[in-house]
Parts: sequence; structure tokens; C-alpha cells
Amino acid sequence: MSDVIPFLWFDDDAESAIRFYTALIPGSEVVSVATYPDEVPGMGGKVMHAHFRLAGRDYYAMDAGPQFPFTEAISLFLSCADQEEVDRYWYALTADGGQEQPCAWLKDRWGVSWQIVPDRLVELIRDTDPDRSHRAVQAMLGMTRIDIAALEAAADGS
Repeated sequence: MSDVIPFLWFDDDAESAIRFYTALIPGSEVVSVATYPDEVPGMGGKVMHAHFRLAGRDYYAMDAGPQFPFTEAISLFLSCADQEEVDRYWYALTADGGQEQPCAWLKDRWGVSWQIVPDRLVELIRDTDPDRSHRAVQAMLGMTRIDIAALEAAADGS
């Protein structure tokens, strides 16, 4: 069977992003990095091809210039067990030029979109009580970084 592996096109800083991501997320590693030779005009030393794993999943990346910037049309969904994980990833990924966005979304300093989603949010919006679910969704819509306690309070009608 063929593999489907996300391939990320960075402007010119893929290696820094890859090293940051793999240090941040447990179960991650840099598998290989090949750089352009100095003979390639404007690209010498930049990433021609990189293979890395985030939480055990394969990704590829390259530096190829600004022609195709990242957009929110594709995002990386990071499932979090608790508020501590949400906060750890949120603050690390929004640091140094990252941007908070509504409803658990952010852009990191390289422009990659992420969704930092606590498992509890998913549970609440799937609640079999439609009123609880609706209140949870409404609370989420008013947040950037998800606050689990506030979300639970809203779902409970508090």
C-alpha cells in the first residue's frame, strides 16, 4: 500500500522548524536532512529534503522560497490530554512571532497553522445533551487558547 505523508514547503527555515517541532513533541525525531549544494543559486545550505517524525508520524519538508506560503487551509491538529499540555504547546508555538487565532487555532512563527485541542473539548462538543454541546461550542467560539475549566463551566450552564 502507498503511504500518504504530509510535505511542508517552507520559505527558507525548514531545519529550524523541524528541530523545534521534534524537540517540542514527544515521540518525535529528525530522520534525515539533505541540503542544497552551494552551486544552486540562492539555495546553498538550505533544506532540499528533510524527513522527520512528529509523535511517530512521518513528514517531509523543504526550503523552496516564498511562492507558496502556508494557509489555514491545512493545519496540524495536536490532541492534548489536559490544560497543562494545551498551555505548553500553545505558548511554545505562539512564541517568537506566532499568532493566536480563534477557537484553538494558531500560526507558529513559520506560518504553519496548528489546532491545539484538548480531548475534553471534543468530548463536550459531542455531548449527547444538545444544550450542553451548544454551550460548549459557544464558549469555544469566544476563546483563542482553550481554557478547559471555563469550557466545562459554560457547558454546565455556570
